[in-house]
Amino acid sequence: MRTRLRPSSTAARRPPLSARFRLGAALLAVLAVAACGTDGGSGGNGGASRASASAAAHRDRVEPLAGKPSPKLPARVESADGHSVTVEDVSRIVPLTGSLSELVFSLGLGDHVVARDVTATFEQARKLPLVTRAHDVSAENVLSLRPTLVLAESTTGPAEAIEQIRDAGVPLVILDPAKSLDDVDKRIHAVARTLGVPGAGEELARRTDERLAAERKKIPAHADRPRVAFLYLRGTASVYLLGGAESGASSLLEAAGAVDAGKESGLRKDFTAITSEALAKAAPDAILVMSKGLDSVGGVDGLLKIPGVAETPAGLDRRVVAVDDGVLLNYGPRTDEVLATLVDQLYGESASGKGGEG
Repeated sequence: MRTRLRPSSTAARRPPLSARFRLGAALLAVLAVAACGTDGGSGGNGGASRASASAAAHRDRVEPLAGKPSPKLPARVESADGHSVTVEDVSRIVPLTGSLSELVFSLGLGDHVVARDVTATFEQARKLPLVTRAHDVSAENVLSLRPTLVLAESTTGPAEAIEQIRDAGVPLVILDPAKSLDDVDKRIHAVARTLGVPGAGEELARRTDERLAAERKKIPAHADRPRVAFLYLRGTASVYLLGGAESGASSLLEAAGAVDAGKESGLRKDFTAITSEALAKAAPDAILVMSKGLDSVGGVDGLLKIPGVAETPAGLDRRVVAVDDGVLLNYGPRTDEVLATLVDQLYGESASGKGGEG
């Protein structure tokens, strides 16, 4: 029997594209515009989603390790773009994605961070100056803060801004974005080595692994794995996408004991435009969305107006799982909270009982 789920959110808020949803380059400009206008309507259950987001705002914090590590520098690291970088000073760090900011703060060096990008909205970073416009990095804003280290991802852009920062002589380390749970420890260790605190990286990876393992144990035994479709929504820009194998959500859904309906239906890339035919083939029992995306279409009632959604098993049951934009695809120290939210919303009260294999 299907459970009717209420849209809610987990431990952080962030505008879209935070974990860089692995969208194609052609979509990035559209999504950057969409990111600036995601207040959305208030139809249907949208109010419930906003109320949950408001309550979760008090938990919109990262949890640094106890104590403050002492960086051992210089550290020589390989940037994902092939450059060898020597890091000699981490007193003024500029992380150019929210997930990288989260890692620096979690490792205990948050007081060394002097700026944030638009996707870093957790409490400790919220008052830092912005160095991005929409999702584009402003090299001038970055350089004006006299950074001693800039951290970016291979999806960070525009390329001209990244080159301008490097040409100015600032140590710049680019990391590959995380795409699955298998990347969590790799990312932690990579950032920790760059900051000269590998011991803190070991500790944070251990803590994160333990918390993820604890959440996995809470997944209740069930005969059928629910089919869950990940929809990326930005109603303000008329962007409605169905996630496939490369969307970034598959690993989380599978860890929660679910089936990625888009991937299972044959979608091999990241995202495809939502159509009635694609949704009918995916046949999801539940729909996973980001909280701001759900708000942007007017809540659950607005979601059901998108062609094909209302006719799916998930639409007929109004079975919607909403997770905050800021952590859904981060694959970092708070991914255990995302997994807990998925399990809670997919299985309801049974998730708090005796766990089992999903």
